[in-house]
Amino acid sequence: MTRAPAPPPAKQNRRMRGFEAASGLLQERIRKAGEKRGFAVTRLLTHWPEVAGEDLARITRPVKVGYGAREGFGATLTILVSSAHAPLVQMQLPTLKERVNACYGYAAIHRIVLTQTAPSGFAEGQALFDPAPPAPRAADPVVKARAAAAADGVQDEGLRAALERLAENFLSRSKA
Repeated sequence: MTRAPAPPPAKQNRRMRGFEAASGLLQERIRKAGEKRGFAVTRLLTHWPEVAGEDLARITRPVKVGYGAREGFGATLTILVSSAHAPLVQMQLPTLKERVNACYGYAAIHRIVLTQTAPSGFAEGQALFDPAPPAPRAADPVVKARAAAAADGVQDEGLRAALERLAENFLSRSKA
């Protein structure tokens, strides 16, 4: 009776010296969580604003990728969107599909389905949709001139610019 050769010893995780990047610590967990929802490429989740564009990323969230046998080739991407923005997103689906497939590198997504919900999702980890940032106000020329005069004697460019911004903020605040 001959014995089978002993299996090789299990590879132990070698501890790194110094600090380890947080992305390295979480990479395996993110990959496993993404695969449960069908996201074989986690870049779609982690870089959604780059893939969808800033405007669409503000009002949408990718939820899952389903590989059903009924749809034939390709997968179905489900996107969470508030009901008020759904018609706007619906019009941009062909462009979004091209951008998502460019992320994968091939035509992985066959169709995109929108799931409409309230502005904060109830089943998706309380996903909040970010409102558009406020438009910057034009500075008053009088306030700008007074701020430049206040920082006039400073030689260092960076310090002078910082002092001018501080003076503009102080002079333009509302006096209530």
